[in-house]
Amino acid sequence: MNVYNSIVEQIKSASSIIITAHKSPDGDSIGSSLGLYHFIKKLGKEVVICHPDPAPDYLLFLEGVETIKTMSNENLEIEHLFEKSDLIFCLDYNATDRVGEGMQYLLEKFEAKKIMIDHHLNPQDFAFITVSETSVCSTSQLIVELIEQSGNGDLLDEKIGTPLYLGILTDTGSFRFPSVQPRTHEILAKLLHAGVKHYLVHETLNDNNTFDRLRLQGYALSQKMEVIEEYNVALIWLTATELEKYNYKKGDTEGFVNIALSIKGMRAAVFFGERDGIIKISFRSKGTDNPVNVLASENFSGGGHANASGGMSDLTMDETLAKIKGLIPQYFKK
Repeated sequence: MNVYNSIVEQIKSASSIIITAHKSPDGDSIGSSLGLYHFIKKLGKEVVICHPDPAPDYLLFLEGVETIKTMSNENLEIEHLFEKSDLIFCLDYNATDRVGEGMQYLLEKFEAKKIMIDHHLNPQDFAFITVSETSVCSTSQLIVELIEQSGNGDLLDEKIGTPLYLGILTDTGSFRFPSVQPRTHEILAKLLHAGVKHYLVHETLNDNNTFDRLRLQGYALSQKMEVIEEYNVALIWLTATELEKYNYKKGDTEGFVNIALSIKGMRAAVFFGERDGIIKISFRSKGTDNPVNVLASENFSGGGHANASGGMSDLTMDETLAKIKGLIPQYFKK
């Protein structure tokens, strides 16, 4: 029996199923959660998605996103769900500390079987079943593999496929990262055959700007971007005061780092956003010669993929910028 058949058997025999994903949700964590949710429902089983934080506004169009329970709003209900659960899916994270302290406590306290499906490096050994495919571009692609390779490809439909398409789209930078494989495009074709309207996903993601977000983007690019020409690295930074001035909503700075990376000749770009008393950092780069995950993990309590990683800093913005400028010569040769 292959691992995906084993996972489906666990689903069919479980009485109370939870789907979890990492803190600070993105397209892949939301997409893989909803795709798996709709698949499990189609198998005739009840399931609940429990996340640390709410989905950002730009993902609220996805069917089923309104059912997601969050620790920030329903922690007591979630604790009760964990207590009675017998199967917990751990999607798009490789260690229990990626879900925040509150949910990490629940994951480690209760003894339900855990199934990890993830594509990040260095997975922690905490799950009953682990699917860790670090060469795969997204967890959403692995959910399609689960459905296909367990013999349930006929269940793929638009409802299941749309969030999975979105997850692959966003975690590959619109299919631009080296992690995209021939198999990725084969899977995208399967999703289109299943009824996914790819053009609507792109339109909904890209054509939903608010006036405030466009003003914030204009300010960030014209006033808060610096290009370090010696190393072809671009930086953008926004303080909490600046975000508040433009009526920031979660998700408003999504993609800013990719705009900086799109400058001709750029090898890498870094975005710094000050929120909730810390500075959250997004790293992006191009090609196989400019990995950013090591920079993020060694210096900013983060990590991720070679061309797309995250991190954080508890220094001031000025101190953080000085730190990154001091590190760039070490990680990017002239």
